[in-house]
Amino acid sequence: MGKPAATTGDRARAMDRADIVHQNFLRRVAARDLPPGAAPDGPLSADEARSIYRAACLTRVLDLQSRKMQKAGQGFYTIGSSGHEAMAAVATALRPTDMAFLHYRDAAFQVARAAQVPGQTPARDLLLSFACSAEDPISGGRHKVLGSRALNIPPQTSTIASHLPKAVGAAYSIAPAARHKPEHRVLDPDGIVCCSFGDASVNHSTAQGAFNTASCTAYRNIPLPLLFVCEDNGIGISTKTPPGWISASLGARPGITYFHADGRDIYETFRVAREAAHHVRNKRRPAILHLETIRLYGHAGADVPTSYLPRAEVEAAEADDPLLHMVRMLDAAGVLPSADALTLYTDCHGEVADLARDVVKRPRLRTAAEVMHSLIPPKRPCRTGNGPAPDARAAAFGADFDSLDAPQPLSKILNFTLTDLMLEHGEIVLMGEDIGRKGGVYGVTQKLAQRFGRDRVIDTLLDEQSILGLAIGMAQNGFVPMPEIQFLAYLHNAEDQLRGEAATLPFFSNGQYTNPMVLRIAGLGYQKGFGGHFHNDNALAVLRDIPGVILACPSTGADAARMLRECVRLAREEQRVVVFLEPIALYPMRDLQGDKDGGWMTRYPPPGERIDLGQVGQHGTGTDLALVSFGNGHYLCHKALPQLRAAGIDPRIIDLRWLSPLPERSLLEAIDGIPNILIVDETRHSGGVAEGLMALLSERTNARLARDTAADSFIATGPAYAATLPSVDSITTAARTLVFPPV
Repeated sequence: MGKPAATTGDRARAMDRADIVHQNFLRRVAARDLPPGAAPDGPLSADEARSIYRAACLTRVLDLQSRKMQKAGQGFYTIGSSGHEAMAAVATALRPTDMAFLHYRDAAFQVARAAQVPGQTPARDLLLSFACSAEDPISGGRHKVLGSRALNIPPQTSTIASHLPKAVGAAYSIAPAARHKPEHRVLDPDGIVCCSFGDASVNHSTAQGAFNTASCTAYRNIPLPLLFVCEDNGIGISTKTPPGWISASLGARPGITYFHADGRDIYETFRVAREAAHHVRNKRRPAILHLETIRLYGHAGADVPTSYLPRAEVEAAEADDPLLHMVRMLDAAGVLPSADALTLYTDCHGEVADLARDVVKRPRLRTAAEVMHSLIPPKRPCRTGNGPAPDARAAAFGADFDSLDAPQPLSKILNFTLTDLMLEHGEIVLMGEDIGRKGGVYGVTQKLAQRFGRDRVIDTLLDEQSILGLAIGMAQNGFVPMPEIQFLAYLHNAEDQLRGEAATLPFFSNGQYTNPMVLRIAGLGYQKGFGGHFHNDNALAVLRDIPGVILACPSTGADAARMLRECVRLAREEQRVVVFLEPIALYPMRDLQGDKDGGWMTRYPPPGERIDLGQVGQHGTGTDLALVSFGNGHYLCHKALPQLRAAGIDPRIIDLRWLSPLPERSLLEAIDGIPNILIVDETRHSGGVAEGLMALLSERTNARLARDTAADSFIATGPAYAATLPSVDSITTAARTLVFPPV
């Protein structure tokens, strides 16, 4: 939605087009000079038709008011819904309990749905959002978004269909939620999900992935009650959509039924939308409603459509104004005479102008604390658990039950932990590539599908965007998803699902909507020559850069169990988005200093034990040097201990555990009084974890500091797999130089 700043002249010309449409409407309705078209035909009742028209009028007037407010310096958003008013008919065809993920041109949908729910004030609510008022009931003044908790419309900031994957996930969640009944379930068992988007967004990979996932799900006869609505106005900002492309692209998707309606005809739109919704609701299968619309005024207030479109084409669209068609059809149906329709339109102008005079005086956000207040979602009450029942544990673990007290490597302890967590919390659902039948690439999820069934251990398509979208959508229906990304390098295909969707939802909904989840990712390096940078990725900057996201990285099996339990608690009770990064090279690690010494295996901690968020681990009480590390670096620091002690250095090792936010208080306590601090960081020198640590420690301590990091390089396959990474020798050398600096 970002556009370069427009000149005053540009804004004036854009305002002229909006005013031209307004004046044309007044003149043509008064003269009964209405565009030709089909006669009203369909099941739309008189009351419904009048309600749709009123919603359309309010939407049109709100668009005009947004431009007036911007011109006066009182408003900050002008992407409007004019020409897309038929979405009011789509809303009328659905139930207000059907969750709707809306395109940003769908104010008419929200206004029409508000008429279905008592006590709503949609015009005032939208004006508050135009003004970025702190009293805006959905975002609290943080962004202009459509949305309402009361109307079951989660806010979307997407302009490129990044909300489509989570719509698939929300629709998928309805059937398993009816069987497992998560504590915080939202959607009705017979409900459907609606997801709308523009024609330009159809070409985005995110949309194509969502269509493919929905199609494949339906092809496998898995319930997916999802109504896609493509609002086709034929243009994306200035780039034309080829004529016929949307019907050709969306009209023959396996498993998805295609419907088409003319958005200038609210009778046809309502009839077709109701047919589509009936199909989705009763067959529990997805459908696409291709709704042909018109875009009036250009993309936004600063956009001048005549600068890239022929004036005749712009004027032809304006002459075909859907609001004029509504007046003609309501008059022909005997529902509302054209004179009364004009009066209703002008009355809406007065109503909105009166509201706007008050709204522009309402308070706005002023401070960083006010803006950031909703970055962290609110806690929610959850049923108290007493841990997994002993009988259930014995049955679930089967032959593995006798192994619980024996030392085990990291991968096995993670499997035990997941089993206990899923026994205790029935709302936990795992999803990812190969996690079910195969049990994961490294066996971490082995036997979980047999223990808990395919509702709770879901083998997904090979599409990371769809995996995260499934998780986000299921979270919005009360589940606690634990998606798995097979390798850290694969996350980059889908990182916007975290950045642009999951992490922003509480921020842009003022904490009313959340996406609790624990995302498990196998990552980092040291795989002894396997896979190169596709399977060894040490780039964490993208995860540490997302506000509100927690990043955890265990180093030992026992810590992994305790930390993963805390991560689930954070998601379940505090509604946080948590990333749990599992060091691949440590999955099978058994030995530390010698062959078959078993020095890196640990026993499985009892289910009640947790490590709190922000609590570091301290190993040893040495006073010469603190080695601060995590993951594989923590393992290497332990391997380096004999050489360090032989060099006359008495170290302690600090395991960070929590990489974002950094565990500042606990870390500073653990290193208090230590004169030398060496950070061992297997992420890259530029943009790695050590950068934040060096800044913190230089600001808050007087210690001498050094860091041993990975080079700014991808990781190689073969014998050079660790050449760019910290090693026992590099740690030892860096420690000696720090503690015994050259004279």
